[in-house]
Amino acid sequence: MSAESRHRTDIGVARVTIASRSLWRIRLAREAPRYLLRAVSLVGLVACARFAIAPPQPRIPSTLLRQPPTADRGAEGFAALFARRYLTWNAGEPQASARALEPFLGAGLEADGGIELPARGEQSVEWDEVVQSREPSPGSHVYTVAAQTDTAALLYLTVAVTRTADGSLALSGYPAFVGAPFATQAQLPQHLQEVSDPSLVTVVQRALRNYLAGSYSELASDLSPGVRLSLPTLALTLQSLQRVNWTTPGSSVVAVVQADDSRGAQYTLAYELEVVREQGRWEVAAVQTDPYS
Repeated sequence: MSAESRHRTDIGVARVTIASRSLWRIRLAREAPRYLLRAVSLVGLVACARFAIAPPQPRIPSTLLRQPPTADRGAEGFAALFARRYLTWNAGEPQASARALEPFLGAGLEADGGIELPARGEQSVEWDEVVQSREPSPGSHVYTVAAQTDTAALLYLTVAVTRTADGSLALSGYPAFVGAPFATQAQLPQHLQEVSDPSLVTVVQRALRNYLAGSYSELASDLSPGVRLSLPTLALTLQSLQRVNWTTPGSSVVAVVQADDSRGAQYTLAYELEVVREQGRWEVAAVQTDPYS
């Protein structure tokens, strides 16, 4: 073998493989990104149109749909006023009692409200308040009114009130003496976690001392920016902070304190405080009530 032949054998021969592919596959691979972009854009346009034409509605829990009707303050006041006049009488002036009840009565009820006064004596109401209500039918209410009288002590009277077609208030029957709403012993929250952060305890104690004393200028240093509080009308002196527990860890605590007033009366009180931690410092956002509600 010649030297030239051996050189060609060592170098070898380059191989080229030719494969055939369908034209439609080549076009699809080249155009696929553009088609995908168009599809995504179309889906976005359809979604925007759907939200504009029929925006999604929030799902309301079924428990909210079964909430009791809004309180009718006018009807409550009507029932309380009737109870006060019904329970206030003077045997020596029976006509005065009848005149007081006259605006509440009508053709369906007796002129004196069905009351036959004793031969002597009198009774007045020191205070009254609606403590219970039920709605037997739409627009019709039965209120239980607690009334403290000077002779018969604490009485409970149910008064049925309805709203007529024109919106006026009217009695829908005679009243009834009933028992008090059921009550039981105090039920205190169980297993509340004690606040272990001494800096928070210090802020709570200082804020409550100034809150009870009515010192808003001193209290302001422990309040979150923009927070305003309505101070108690009875000035108290904080004597001791008994305990501070979390009601909502990180945001709400309840503090039990002992305080007294200028007359020497002593009270054990519990205050719930909303607290926030800003830049490593605890601040008070609310104390017990919301003065804006």
